[in-house]
Amino acid sequence: MKRIGILSDTHGTFDDTLREFLSPVDEIWHAGDIGSLALADEIARFRPLRAVCGNIDDARTRTVCKPFCRFETEGVGVVMTHIGGHGSYYAPQVAEILRRDRPRIFVCGHSHILRVFFDKRFEVLHINPGAAGNYGFHAVRTALRMVIDRGDIRDMEVGEWPRSASVK
Repeated sequence: MKRIGILSDTHGTFDDTLREFLSPVDEIWHAGDIGSLALADEIARFRPLRAVCGNIDDARTRTVCKPFCRFETEGVGVVMTHIGGHGSYYAPQVAEILRRDRPRIFVCGHSHILRVFFDKRFEVLHINPGAAGNYGFHAVRTALRMVIDRGDIRDMEVGEWPRSASVK
């Protein structure tokens, strides 16, 4: 059994609020726009990290975090990228990967909009955790936790917090 924390669009934020929410997880998946390689390292010191780069991430971050991450955990195939799209429109490269690799979970970010649904077309659980950071147009910060246990995906929880009033 693994407890997973899922983040995106931290844009340089990994504060006590996120640490508290993610304290029970075994590993963290970050769907891009981390903010810096230093922040990725900070998150990785907190919990093991799987991360992809996003459109705001610099060249140093992109040397470590690639645009796509494919892996398996607890018998569940996962594909993660930053800009992926969603059920009615996936980026062409993403649609091809979903068609070819047939993961059970697809994780993306970029939109700053929390969205979780089962996509019947690709038979995949689509997860966009929204934006965990303070920067962007989102009204609230969000992150997810869930359990994966020998192929069973369950117990998803949403964390939701106000953005810092001093940051827009």
